[in-house]
Amino acid sequence: MNWQRISGVSRTLAGSGLAAGVAWLMGGCALPVADSAVPAPASAEWRAVPLPGKAATRYVRTSLDGRSVLHARADRSASMWRHVLRVEPVGLGRLHFSWKVPRLIPGADLSRREGDDTPVRLVLAFDGDRQRLSMRERMLFDLAESLTGEAPPYATLMYVWDPQAQPGTVIPAPRSDRVRGLVVESGPQRLGRWLHYERDVAADFQQVFGEAPGALIGVAVMTDSDNTGTQAEAFYGGIELQIEGGRLRLL
Repeated sequence: MNWQRISGVSRTLAGSGLAAGVAWLMGGCALPVADSAVPAPASAEWRAVPLPGKAATRYVRTSLDGRSVLHARADRSASMWRHVLRVEPVGLGRLHFSWKVPRLIPGADLSRREGDDTPVRLVLAFDGDRQRLSMRERMLFDLAESLTGEAPPYATLMYVWDPQAQPGTVIPAPRSDRVRGLVVESGPQRLGRWLHYERDVAADFQQVFGEAPGALIGVAVMTDSDNTGTQAEAFYGGIELQIEGGRLRLL
């Protein structure tokens, strides 16, 4: 076994947007089918998921402003808090979520690898046909699969807060076109307050990737400050997905 090659691949994956996809494969891979009639159980279905070669962000359930929240604190770190599920495209409806951010990250810029940090990300992972990927992306997926035993998601859509880019801007991850951010908040004007969003998941995926989505196979939040070597903090409120037959409460 060529350990030098594997080590080099690990560094490549850890330093790229693909790391967010690889993270879905760690710590278990069963994908329960979402029941449209039954709310998702509480914290048992969420778990911390590390990123290759990164210190872990701390996620703690707590109370703030009279509501139950997830408190994320990053210290030169990056990791995810993840919920696996499976919702077929025909069942995808509108997504509701909220967050509160005390401050932005100095020097952050999601379009640059060295600045690819943000206090809040809501990450959606999708299944799809890997034969539609470019040769380069398929090679990266194959390398990731050789290290983890499974391939990353076909596509990863992230709702993000960027310091400068205007809402509606699409930001591909610096090293993987299959991970793309959609800016829903920009600049410091609305820091320190609860912000609530409602998104049409299928329409957003179509806008960002230029094709219809496959099955939604996971939802995660991610607060990271590893590239800028700084600290970040955020609070995540409820996450709820409208699906065929009802609503799926996720957080």
